[in-house]
Amino acid sequence: MKKPRRILVAIKDPGARRQPALQKAAQLAAALGARLDLFHAIAEPVYLDAFLMQGMTLEQTQRQWRERLLKKLERQAQTLRDTGLTVETSCEWDFPAYDAVIRRASRTRADLLVAERHATRHVMPWLLRFNDWELLRRSPVPVLLVKHARPWRNPAVLAAIDPSHSFAKPAGLEEDIIDAAQMVATALGGKVHIGHAFSGAMLPTERLNPVSAELAVTLERQMTRDARKAFAAAVEKSAARTARRHFVAGEPIDAIPRLVKQQHISLVVMGSVSRSGLQRLVIGNVAEQVLDALPCDVLALKPANFKARVKSRVRGVQLVPTPPYL
Repeated sequence: MKKPRRILVAIKDPGARRQPALQKAAQLAAALGARLDLFHAIAEPVYLDAFLMQGMTLEQTQRQWRERLLKKLERQAQTLRDTGLTVETSCEWDFPAYDAVIRRASRTRADLLVAERHATRHVMPWLLRFNDWELLRRSPVPVLLVKHARPWRNPAVLAAIDPSHSFAKPAGLEEDIIDAAQMVATALGGKVHIGHAFSGAMLPTERLNPVSAELAVTLERQMTRDARKAFAAAVEKSAARTARRHFVAGEPIDAIPRLVKQQHISLVVMGSVSRSGLQRLVIGNVAEQVLDALPCDVLALKPANFKARVKSRVRGVQLVPTPPYL
């Protein structure tokens, strides 16, 4: 991940008093010398003919709605400009919101995308489309998902890597993850941790005969030694050789959140591999469960060869039939 020069902040509600994503994006912008782009996608549907009841055309309705939201964005932006930051604002009719944000990031050549997490737990995120999860899956730009409103203060940053590529992550992604964690921790005056959750062979030795059980234990030990060596090699060739290392046993879904709590981690940097269809149900679900279980902010990176599947054309206003009771 290269040093961000332009950070796009997806503003969910321009009128909200508390803006955790904006606050942390501003912290990064100040520390890294980046500029901010505050963006709100107007994805709400407009009922056909409903605007005519107010004596307005569709164009007038769109313009009035957009100008009202832009004023709210500008108030947020001016507060940051007063601190010395360079801030732009934009508001656009486009849907769905996650595609609109990715389109904006592509047009402005943003280096980092910052968004708030969905307010509630993600139930079946691989079937339902949540804006934050879709950004993580579909955006080629690194996504910082803000879960907590607390400002960062000398944060502990965990680079969660998988040198064994047990979840089919592309080779080279671990180096990018560690570099990103090092960059953010250095900029914010924090410390870097590097962790790997290794689940092992997970063979049911209690169901095997004594000879097979002994072979299973031997295999388990050998796999653990190999995983430790791969983890150590990945750290040694990185720019964060002095970071605290954590080789933990267990499934990532359980082990990584547990490590985060034990080490008081404020931000986890990890890889996000977009999948679809059956692969998404079987493999993508594991990564999404880890992300949902983490009690801290998450910075998700894509492989260098990841290609966005989002069309570049803005879709404009979403018109729907007027319900009979209006």
